[in-house]
Amino acid sequence: MKQKKKLNRDLEFLYEIGCLRFLRRNWQRFLNPDFANLAEHPFRVAWLSLILAKMEGVKNTDKILKMALVHDVGESRAGDVDYLQRQYVKRHEKMGIEDIFRQTSLEEELPVLWEECENPTSLEAKIVKDADNLDVDLELKEQEERGFSIRQKLQDIRRHVAKEKLYTQSAKILWEEIQESDPHDWHFRARNRFNSGDWKKSEETS
Repeated sequence: MKQKKKLNRDLEFLYEIGCLRFLRRNWQRFLNPDFANLAEHPFRVAWLSLILAKMEGVKNTDKILKMALVHDVGESRAGDVDYLQRQYVKRHEKMGIEDIFRQTSLEEELPVLWEECENPTSLEAKIVKDADNLDVDLELKEQEERGFSIRQKLQDIRRHVAKEKLYTQSAKILWEEIQESDPHDWHFRARNRFNSGDWKKSEETS
């Protein structure tokens, strides 16, 4: 009977996680309704965390990936708040995390990692926090390419974040590179019809 109860809570957790794709991050009201949702955001944070871990020389990334996945899960219950709302509301995100994982197979490990990420003293937690911040700058660049001007209006704030809030030197370096990056380089520079396919200009015709 006990095992059956545990299994049911695991399934409930998986269904709840699936619903994160329906939850928007509230700061979309300042930006663009097509901003990443609460399922998409941690996906890129996880990849950013892996890259920063490599730059920082961290070999065991298992803990980092788990932190990246769990860092915003509490918002399923406590909601997301933007920089304006934070002056008016108090969320009970820790309670949300505890309730989300209660009686699941992950109950002993994931809330502890969430707590560590919320109070970053370890290198792993600092890397995930940095990745969380850098994802903002990546998305601001993407929005700028779509014609939205908010990135320029936030540039002083983002530069302050880069200088004062990023923990690792690797994150500071990556932040500077993001500012000069082009969100379209990944497909223009990839193997494609123009540089290696049927539309490539031959030397004779170029």
